[in-house]
Formats: sequence, structure tokens, C-alpha cells
Amino acid sequence: MQQRIKSGRMTEEQAELVGRTFRHFKGNLYRLEGFAKDSETLEEMVVYRALYGEGGLWVRPAKMFFETVERDGRTMKRFELVEDA
Repeated sequence: MQQRIKSGRMTEEQAELVGRTFRHFKGNLYRLEGFAKDSETLEEMVVYRALYGEGGLWVRPAKMFFETVERDGRTMKRFELVEDA
């Protein structure tokens, strides 16, 4: 997902992801709450909530949220969309 937010509005692709559940590569589930911009750098950020414990609200750069990572010699998405959560 490399599209940018234009004029402060979400793209259709981004809007379709809001409210969806993602599994972090370490196993925990999160709900994507929305998109924001860093006030200093204007970097696109993802706002997401833990679906376990106290339900903490987190922010991560969108580039990082949607990137792939390597673990135990395997390449995988950092956050994978969960279809049936």
C-alpha cells in the first residue's frame, strides 16, 4: 500500500481497511482504527488498537505497518489482514 493521503482524505483503499482486523507477525490481533499524519514530518501513520489486554491504542508509520519482515528465515507481512476475525 503505497498510496498517499491527499487533501487530508483517505483513499478508497485505506477507507476499506478501517475497522478491519490484522494479525501481527508475533500473533496478537489488532483493529485498524484509521490513518493520520505526523504533525512534524507529515509522514502517513496507521492508528490501531490491540484486541487483547487493555486494548491499547498505537500509532506506527504506514510504511512500517504494511512492510514485510524476516523472522526465522521466513519473509512475512508485519501485519496480515485477517478475513474471519
